[in-house]
Amino acid sequence: MADTTFGTNDSLTVKLWSRKLFHEALKETWFSKFIGEGSDSLIQRKSETSKLAGDRIRVGLRMQLTGAGIQGIGTMEGSEEELTRYSDDLLINYLKHAVRWDATISQQRVAFDLRTEANDGLKDWWADRFDAAFMNQIAGNTGQADTRYTGNNATIAPAASRLITAGPVLDTTEASLSASTTFAIQFRELDRLVALARTATPPLRPIRVNGEERYVMFIHPFQTYQLRRDTTTNNFMDIAKAALQGAQAAGKSAIYDGALGVYNGVILHESTRIPIITGTPNSGAAAAFRRAAFCGAQAAVMGFGKKTPNHTELSWREQEFDYGDKIGVKAGAVFGIKKTVFNAVDFGVIAVSGYAPTV
Repeated sequence: MADTTFGTNDSLTVKLWSRKLFHEALKETWFSKFIGEGSDSLIQRKSETSKLAGDRIRVGLRMQLTGAGIQGIGTMEGSEEELTRYSDDLLINYLKHAVRWDATISQQRVAFDLRTEANDGLKDWWADRFDAAFMNQIAGNTGQADTRYTGNNATIAPAASRLITAGPVLDTTEASLSASTTFAIQFRELDRLVALARTATPPLRPIRVNGEERYVMFIHPFQTYQLRRDTTTNNFMDIAKAALQGAQAAGKSAIYDGALGVYNGVILHESTRIPIITGTPNSGAAAAFRRAAFCGAQAAVMGFGKKTPNHTELSWREQEFDYGDKIGVKAGAVFGIKKTVFNAVDFGVIAVSGYAPTV
């Protein structure tokens, strides 16, 4: 009687593991809940390079017409308005990582399967890399110059009109920050950000969540600590938590999952990947200040290259060494993540820096 088996490099085995790795890695990412195909998504997934050749996607923006128009029988010819368009490029590149193990006595000595452990290790690595790239991009973390950690695209510092600092007076430079809780993020910053988002040129479009307009703000745990301590105007627990519970009770979108709370239409999320500021504060070390990100629709774009022969975005390749005594697994992907910037202005993000020392 013959047994049906699948060898290490059988095409079906590779397809199974590559599919499993991609779905598990993307599911484990913290930022996956913000990805969508439409222009109302915080992170818009572009599909051009997954279907056609090329290493970049050009994203266009048409500005609103501003002309006054012509009344009555006035002549229209000669008073037409020119369409104003800007573009931004998302680059994709290949990134890979690998694990190698002894398939003889080492596998014999342990009760777990080393191939499964390799898959889990690479899954965690990819999830962490995707999340780090997203946060470095939207925060404009120019302190990280290695594009392996920034989604294969260089980071861009926030435009002057897209950066504010926490504190009693509106300021657009991190040099104004001082090592004092006066410069910690408070609810006043959220109110200020909402007002700025709605009146900016171009304005930050809110995300549509089940028919409601919402913004999303990402803050560091140290900033959360400072915000919870702020009792000067409102109580964090009473306001933010009550709004969040109402949203969850109504069966809202996954965008609320894991949120700290909701305030003035802003869903607050916490991330340890919020970077320290890249500027020089007026007093204190830069490490005591963090640059949070307030986001609207299309704050970032991401894309993948053509799918592998196994019909997945992540490739899984096994290889034997030393006459089969050792096995290696490589997982790679052609992808890119980038903050959207048109005409040198961040399209969907306002960065806000504040005092957030280690607790």
